[in-house]
Order: sequence, then structure tokens, then C-alpha cells
Amino acid sequence: MSAAGGAVPGPLSVAGRLDRLRPRMTEAGADGLLVTDLANVRYLTGFTGSAAVLFVGGDSALLVTDGRYRTQAAEQLSGSGVAGDVELLVGGGAEQRQALVGAVCGAPARRLGLEADDVTWAAQRRWETELHASELIPTSGLVEGLRLVKDEGELARMAHAASVADAALAEVLAVLAAGTSEAEVALALDSAMRRGGAEDRAFETIVASGPNSAKPHARPSDRKLEPGDPVVVDFGAVYDGYRSDMTRTFFVGGAPSGDMARVLEVVAVAQAAGVAAVGPGVVTGDVDRTCRQLVTDAGFGPAFEHGTGHGVGLQVHEAPAVAAGATAILEPGVVVTVEPGVYLAGKGGVRIEDTVVVTDDGCRPLTRFPKEPVT
Repeated sequence: MSAAGGAVPGPLSVAGRLDRLRPRMTEAGADGLLVTDLANVRYLTGFTGSAAVLFVGGDSALLVTDGRYRTQAAEQLSGSGVAGDVELLVGGGAEQRQALVGAVCGAPARRLGLEADDVTWAAQRRWETELHASELIPTSGLVEGLRLVKDEGELARMAHAASVADAALAEVLAVLAAGTSEAEVALALDSAMRRGGAEDRAFETIVASGPNSAKPHARPSDRKLEPGDPVVVDFGAVYDGYRSDMTRTFFVGGAPSGDMARVLEVVAVAQAAGVAAVGPGVVTGDVDRTCRQLVTDAGFGPAFEHGTGHGVGLQVHEAPAVAAGATAILEPGVVVTVEPGVYLAGKGGVRIEDTVVVTDDGCRPLTRFPKEPVT
């Protein structure tokens, strides 16, 4: 699969995804499915609002939302190519639930699947009361399983998000200097992504310097960068809902020395080996093992404190996991990160991360910013 690196993609069609979902529902023993996870609603319909429920029956679908999205919902269903496949109901909460009950009972969906990873206990009890004619069954991963393999439109969006992030880091690199605070670097990076066309940051940008860089998910603080500091920068952009994720580690004012020089070398070698290990038919746990073994052999095993990576798409953390014991098998179109790290408390840490897409014969990076460590 290919996608033009960074080219602004055209409209995204989601037509056909509902038909791909229905056999999965049948396999799960469900006659219908209430989709409440908003990322899944967006994947199936193109609707991006903050409040919606989608009912998918054997040959019907109903999307309900409120009056804030009356025009937007109609436009997005049409633009995504599913207006003829998804009925739209816009109204208040009681009207929405009445419409959903009518759709479920009219389908009829005698065994109704709920997204167990998203539905609260209280919501489950309400549906049980209102849909007493149906048996509610928990489901997990029905839509997420479809989201694993990205199509050309999705890959184009992720490539564009990555190119926006690459350009933003190039613009901000001069700010990574002694006397600048972590928070100032993070703000500059977020602003540069917005100017470059990102609709948002993919997650809270991490800029961690000196001893803070030994905390894998440190939040930017008012600490000023100092000469010789390692600076871990972990960030991403969002374009049309799809995300990028990249980490680079820099050293302020010159090349690292001592323990940090060795840590940088080890992480760089492990990260390159992990990327090289990604390919079709590969078990994700084996990618983790490749990185972790190199770090362990170098004597830093206990300092590699997290999994090697994760899937990316409409969410910055989604399936598949790239971690010890993970059993997912990669196939073309799956997008994952490869991000080994070593963290020495009180001294600093190094993490290097790329987002890559599995191809027919290996993988290719979506994030392309150079890995030179000196600012």
C-alpha cells in the first residue's frame, strides 16, 4: 500500500465499512450492534461530532445525535458516501433513545451487542430496561478489528499528519537551546503544527529535559534547558482525524558523553533493529523482543520500562500492542510505532520513535525527521 508522503489527501469515503462489520457481528452472535465509541462511529459513518450513537442492524443503520450537529451530520454522512445507508435522527435525548429502541425492535435485533469497553454499568442497565425484548451481549473489538488495516485514504491522512509534525520540529529546532523552558518549547511546537495545517496535537506534547527526561511521560515544566541536557520530544499532529506520533532525543549544545552517550547509542541501534523487524506475518511481540534483547544485552534492560510500541490511527494508542507477550500478527496496512527507550533516574533518558506502516515486503516510515541528536 502506498500513500503520497505529506500530500494533502482528498475526501475520505467510508462506504462499505458497515458491510464489512456485519459478518463480524454475526460471528459474535449479535443481530445488531450499538456503537457508542465515538472513534468507531466516525470510522463507520464519517460523523465527527462529540455526541452520537449508531445502531447497526442486519440490513439497516441509524445514527442519532442532537441539534448542535443537525447540519454537520447530514453533510458528513453525504460527504463520506453513506447517506443512503445510514438513517439520521436529530433530536433530544428522549427522542434519540426512542428512535434507537424502535430501530432495534424493528430490525429485529433479539441479541444486541454493546461495546463492552465503552459502555458504563449504568448505561448497560438503562439499555436493559428499555430493550427488555432483546438480550444484551458484550462485544469487544468488532469495529477496532476493522480499523487495524488502514486503507489508502487513511494512510494518506497519517502521512500528511506526519509531514506536518516533521516540518514543525524543523521550524522549532532553534528554540531547543539553553535558557528556553520545556513549556516554551512545547508551546512553540504546538503552534507550529497548527500553522502547518494540523487540526490539533495528537496528544499532550512531551518535552522533558535533564533529569526529567528519565520520566517517560513527563509533562513540560518551567525547567530551563541547560548545556549538555538530554531533551526528549514526543509529539504528533492530527489531520482529518488521523494522527502521527514521533519521538526524538536531542542534546543541548553538543554530543552526549559518558553514560548518556552509551544510552543514546544503544537506543538508536535497538530502534533501527525494531523498525527492520516490522513486516507482514511478524508477531508484534517479536518486534518488542528484538528491541528489548539489544537493550538488555547492553546492560540497560531494567531501564526499558514500557512496551516497544502501539498502533496509531484515529486514536494515538490503538491496536495492535507491540509489547512483551503480544500475539497480534502484522499485515500490510497496519500502522505501528517503534519506540524503545532507556531511562536513568536522576541523569536522563533517551527515546527514539517512528510511526511505520507495514508493506508487502517490510515497512516504511511515516515520520521522517532526522535522528541527529545535537541541537
